[in-house]
Amino acid sequence: MSMDILNHNRDAWNRQVEQQNCWTVPVSTTRVDRARGGEFELLLTPTRPVPRHWFPALAGLPTLCLASGGGQQGPLLAAAGAQVTVFDNSPFQLAQDRFVADRDHLTLTTVAGDMRELACFPDGSFGLIFHPCSNCFVPAIRPVWAECFRVLRPGGVLLAGFTNPVRYLFDDAQIRQGKLQACHQIPYSDLDQLASSEHHRQIVASGEPVEFGHTLEDQIGGQLDAGFLLTGFYEDRYPAAASDPLSRYLATFIATRAWKPPREVVAGLPTEPPSRP
Repeated sequence: MSMDILNHNRDAWNRQVEQQNCWTVPVSTTRVDRARGGEFELLLTPTRPVPRHWFPALAGLPTLCLASGGGQQGPLLAAAGAQVTVFDNSPFQLAQDRFVADRDHLTLTTVAGDMRELACFPDGSFGLIFHPCSNCFVPAIRPVWAECFRVLRPGGVLLAGFTNPVRYLFDDAQIRQGKLQACHQIPYSDLDQLASSEHHRQIVASGEPVEFGHTLEDQIGGQLDAGFLLTGFYEDRYPAAASDPLSRYLATFIATRAWKPPREVVAGLPTEPPSRP
């Protein structure tokens, strides 16, 4: 099926804002005030906060919140002292970030665009990229990693969250019914199901986002192939196994900390110390 995925998912996430999807609800002033005092928690995945030692020093740090609109991560990083740019495909999501910035007197920049194409930013523009679970909404992710590597300065850090592709083995409607029968191949695309699945046709017709399940070779190997070194890793899952039976059995989300090595290396090895508390 031929579809303008970028525009479809832009409109879909605009509707998610109107429907108050949990990833579109702006943070409170209380949380912003706490972040100003150095106390903040950010999510790359559904429930598990990013370890504080994963973050570089934020004061004055040029930071890109990539495909990260919604008035949540960007404002908290700005309140913690970073120079934040929020980049997202959905204008309504970006409006949530501007709402928090205006309400709480924060300085941040919002830019609309495709996460696979960051040509508006020069090489080495940022010291930190914060990229929560969102690359499931584009059909190819290696361009995302390549652009992240390009726009990070040497020594910069990429914090990324993504879906374990095992989740896409199963049909969402069946998961909600407690039926865990593998029925899809990986890599996965909603578009491949449209010809045979009335459920998927209804999803697209109703304006839900179109999703893609990328291989771990592209998610993790793609970062390594782009030039990153991985320095941190954890898994996460939905909090309520009753509403997500798959979470009873395994974690289906992954977060990684990746580092762009500086040009100065010793015997080909990185000079950054291990990421530890």
